[in-house]
Amino acid sequence: MSSTRKSTRNGTRGYAHLVEVEVPVARVWRALTDPGLIRIWSGRQAEIDPRKGGLYRLGTRGEESREAHIDIFDVNRRLRLIYLSGSNWPPGVGAVVDDFILDVKKGESKTTSLRLLGSGVPEDRAWDKTYMRLRLSWERLMGRIKVTLESPPVPKKPKPAPPPKDRGLPGLDY
Repeated sequence: MSSTRKSTRNGTRGYAHLVEVEVPVARVWRALTDPGLIRIWSGRQAEIDPRKGGLYRLGTRGEESREAHIDIFDVNRRLRLIYLSGSNWPPGVGAVVDDFILDVKKGESKTTSLRLLGSGVPEDRAWDKTYMRLRLSWERLMGRIKVTLESPPVPKKPKPAPPPKDRGLPGLDY
């Protein structure tokens, strides 16, 4: 005999990611707060008002974007984002938070630990896909931040101009 079991999940869940980046802390901070660099590692437009109380948006208004209020803005140390409800997020109570914490290893001024602690995602089944999307996308993006900063893109050398197609007739090139 089988019985259906109802889940009574009513808490919140979170995620944690850590990357060690072999660059100074100021470069990691800039990668999190400079719209030009964010575009490189995220592949999306960014709009940022870099201050406590400012706006942090990945993506453009018309597309699926993440828009947050900057709750803590402690240069080279901590950036905490409180998300406004996403356009494709299920209804929920509370706040979804991403807290970036930067730390320099003692004696290693060029190694920065970048931690992301995400929290406040409701345990409701309606949030399962959103939770997985947030957790997995940040896992991928944290790796891209590391690669972007440790192996920055090298500008391509311009190609030499191709030779003219009509080389003229030998002996008649006066």
